[in-house]
Amino acid sequence: MNKIELEIITLSHSVTQSHSFAVILGEKNGNRRIPIVIGNAEAQAIAISLENIVPTRPLTHDLMRDMLFSFEINIEEIIIHNLVDGIFYSTIICKHNGETYEFDSRTSDAVALSTRFKCPIYTYETILEQAGVSIELSPEEEEKIDTEIQNAPAKIIANREDDYSKYTIAELDKILAKSIEAEEYEKAAAIQKELDSRNKK
Repeated sequence: MNKIELEIITLSHSVTQSHSFAVILGEKNGNRRIPIVIGNAEAQAIAISLENIVPTRPLTHDLMRDMLFSFEINIEEIIIHNLVDGIFYSTIICKHNGETYEFDSRTSDAVALSTRFKCPIYTYETILEQAGVSIELSPEEEEKIDTEIQNAPAKIIANREDDYSKYTIAELDKILAKSIEAEEYEKAAAIQKELDSRNKK
């Protein structure tokens, strides 16, 4: 069965379940999307990795990555292989000393690890047929969605009540360092987003 590669398109609030989020995976070189409902902790784990926020102490998925690296175990790929009653089932494929190992995983954890190992995510045509949503957009709509996608990870973990536009870059750097040291990752993500937007100007 041929595998179809997916990529993380964005994170968003789930429209089907309150207090939950959805990671949207898109077909590479295609227009089908798969929304997968995940919990708040997993959404933050994915968003923090996508935003390149480095916590002072490792989060769960960072700890797993560091342990696997220590034993020279590499995650080669993630395969979303089944869908039953709305639940996606995934397998993590690892390699160690030339041997391949497979581990059953929640899809949210598998995706969070994929962002840390920079490994591909795959699924099968049967999954896309069951859960995939085709999206046809005009160039203007694509540009608008691209902007929303770029901002989405920070919105998931950022506290938007603070207005960081009034601070200088030097002040923001200090606040960012203190936020990371205090493990205030939501605040750190918002500050990093403000710094990134200024660097692009």
